[in-house]
Amino acid sequence: METGNRRERKRQVFCLAAALIAAAVITGFLVWQRGMLVEARSREAQEELAETVLRFHVLADSDSDRDQKLKMAVKEVLLSYMKKNMPETDDLEETIEWMSSHLSDMEKTGEMVLRNEGCTDEVSAEVVKDYFPEKNYGDVTFPAGEYTALRVKIGSGQGHNWWCCLYPNLCFTDAVRCVVPEEGKEKMGHVLSEDAYDMVTAFSDFKIKWFFFGDGASGK
Repeated sequence: METGNRRERKRQVFCLAAALIAAAVITGFLVWQRGMLVEARSREAQEELAETVLRFHVLADSDSDRDQKLKMAVKEVLLSYMKKNMPETDDLEETIEWMSSHLSDMEKTGEMVLRNEGCTDEVSAEVVKDYFPEKNYGDVTFPAGEYTALRVKIGSGQGHNWWCCLYPNLCFTDAVRCVVPEEGKEKMGHVLSEDAYDMVTAFSDFKIKWFFFGDGASGK
């Protein structure tokens, strides 16, 4: 009788262990599957974002204090130039076309700033489509991926870069506190889907929300 009880207990322990292992495998698979869905959704949102924005990058010649200050001076002058001369439009392609046709003027404008500071570096400007790593910009996060950008390079362009989003206009209104314009975020919210906008304004929350709640979290 005692031998039979021991066998029954062993059988129960074995069944419980098998059930726990099976549950762990199934849970692990579901977590992995959910993670893959989240990453796919994030990629879709990033691709949508990339088709909607135009980034602006200014690369310094080096990381020396002087070159970094020159970078910011060039940035300020070019932003002023574009604010004054670039026609207001809600069409991204028109904005890119205007940029492409005024690259030479922007190069000359940037070099004029450098010459006034006694710097002989050249300035090159181009509209590119390139891969950029994830970047925090004030209270906005741009996930890693390919973006179209106006890239301005000073000298060798080996120093740290400054960047903002030219379209919609998210360039800082408060450079000290790194606050981006609410008007620019509103425009972005109008052209992006809810998921893509959520990813830009709260990237971590977006991933967490999608991981646990999926489609139901967007309210659509």
